[in-house]
Amino acid sequence: MRSSVLTGFTVLMLAGTLLVSSAAGNRAPHELARPLDGTPMKIDGWTASQGRIPGARELELLGATSYLSRNYAKDGRHLELFIAYYALQRAGESMHTPKNCLPAAGWEILDYDQAKVPFEGRTERINKFTIQNGDIKGLVLYWYQTGSRVIASEYAGKGYMMWDAITKGRTDGSIVRITVPDTPEGSKDGLDFAGSVLSEMKINYGS
Repeated sequence: MRSSVLTGFTVLMLAGTLLVSSAAGNRAPHELARPLDGTPMKIDGWTASQGRIPGARELELLGATSYLSRNYAKDGRHLELFIAYYALQRAGESMHTPKNCLPAAGWEILDYDQAKVPFEGRTERINKFTIQNGDIKGLVLYWYQTGSRVIASEYAGKGYMMWDAITKGRTDGSIVRITVPDTPEGSKDGLDFAGSVLSEMKINYGS
């Protein structure tokens, strides 16, 4: 029974992938209403500076249409913000998951969790990972965002992408990642900042 369910799910995903490829192949990329670099340099008292610039090989693997890498500071505290936007996703070119990217960069994921972030009178679920590289520990908050959705699950993200490709003729989307120290204060800073970034991303989409 379990084998039949898995087989059926695999067939469904393959069929969906073919539909996405077909739909995306006939559509033009969707540009953001406000480019990522238009995201404010000051957000809720946090002031930005240039973040780490990925190397050519990293950018090639990332495959994003555009990206934003910044460090934000406030009262001696720091956090990192990274956003990658994909104007058009095809099979094999969708957003990368930190579940794969972090270990590849030398980080061990110690704990997989989720957190709730207040947003427009409701709460949205995002991912919250505890990571470690040598003696350095941190928290990574990340989610996927489109003009109409905030998504934590990679699987749900692919499902919504298939649906939007078929019903709206678009597959654009972003992955947003915030990295903070693994402390209670760092966790609070990251979650509060995430709520603000959710709003800024909505402006970027023009929605």
